[in-house]
Amino acid sequence: MEIIRQEVQEDRDFIRRKVIEHNRNSLPEQQGSPYGNTSFMARDENGEIVGGITGTYFWQHMHIDFLWVDPAQQGSGIAAQLMARMEEYARELGCRLITVDTFSFQAPGFYRKQGFSEFGVLTDHPAGHSQHYFEKRLVE
Repeated sequence: MEIIRQEVQEDRDFIRRKVIEHNRNSLPEQQGSPYGNTSFMARDENGEIVGGITGTYFWQHMHIDFLWVDPAQQGSGIAAQLMARMEEYARELGCRLITVDTFSFQAPGFYRKQGFSEFGVLTDHPAGHSQHYFEKRLVE
């Protein structure tokens, strides 16, 4: 056996497919649940993107990948509107929960205001900061 460091996208895709195959075999009841990626964009009157949110959904779960609002637009409510639209879409898909992680220098307070509960923290990551993990249950 030989272990080598490499960066070959085809090999990365192979490993990803094998993990997904294992997961599907382990969770046959989730086979019918939708999976994919989604995003919502906020555009100004000129069509320029001033905010956006991206997510990945699988196993009746929506994970927020990225949420960004132009610094000039912060405080305008765009982020809350984007989150509301993502939550609405997650509910349409039949998702049971939404998860997101954020750093201490980003927006942990924002997610709390959106009704998320913190379930974990990695302290001193990155150095001098912390990474916060949040969930919001859509069905009880």
